[in-house]
Amino acid sequence: MRNILNHRLLIAKVTLAILCLASAGTARAQANCGIENKAFKAGEFLSYDLYFNWQFVWMKVGTASMSIVNSVYNGQQAYRTSLITRGSQKLDNMFVMRDTLLCYTDHGLSPLYFRKGAREGKRYYVDELWYTYPKGNCHLRMHRIDADGEVHWKDAEYKSCIYDMMSIFLRARNFNAATLKVGQNIPMPISDAKHLSNSWLKYTGKTTLKMKNSSEKYRCMVFSFIEREHGKNHELIRFYITDDKNHLPVRLDMFLSFGSAKAYLTGMKGLRNPMESKVN
Repeated sequence: MRNILNHRLLIAKVTLAILCLASAGTARAQANCGIENKAFKAGEFLSYDLYFNWQFVWMKVGTASMSIVNSVYNGQQAYRTSLITRGSQKLDNMFVMRDTLLCYTDHGLSPLYFRKGAREGKRYYVDELWYTYPKGNCHLRMHRIDADGEVHWKDAEYKSCIYDMMSIFLRARNFNAATLKVGQNIPMPISDAKHLSNSWLKYTGKTTLKMKNSSEKYRCMVFSFIEREHGKNHELIRFYITDDKNHLPVRLDMFLSFGSAKAYLTGMKGLRNPMESKVN
């Protein structure tokens, strides 16, 4: 049970950050890695409930909250985005989970810095990424502190833009949905302090979604987050985002070898646009 909840909540954090983006680079290079933001503004706050299916019973195992505020990073105006996940008291009796994710992006949504601090059971580890953009490339300075305290540093440089699990979320919310076709794949190069994943989003169409423990319904676009590993494609997450200018992820379904998990949006404030996807 302990290992199952551990793995499940790790993927839940990746999902919320996907739905399903130590110093600034040049303005030109960062603009190439950014996207025009029309989906959110500083002051937005979202909250979620996390559920796990254990022996055919859905159990609430925790909560997650995400906030976006204006800030300054290395003297540059930036968005500061944080995601906090917390296990419930019932879960704490079996497994302690306290995770905090943080990222800075410029106002064009190019990533500047990412940090993940994760306490899961008796384990605590830290991932950090610093982004620079020399000669139009994307350079990552990576730092990891393993659960055993071992420290790792390494650098990598790519000709294409690379994101983390937070900055890619901000970017994905600003995709032009009108141009998407059912079955279309969208590359999502995401890195942590260990490796770069071969992953993408697949657009699978639209649906009307009824929320858990509520009569509210939303018109949603549906995406699958897929990762290729060991020569096989694996759908890790299916998420539902509102079919309006906010592109809010209102539900996320996680598919694991040992079960399934879901995250439901429970609260929102400070939205940039009206919630026109809500069905009366």
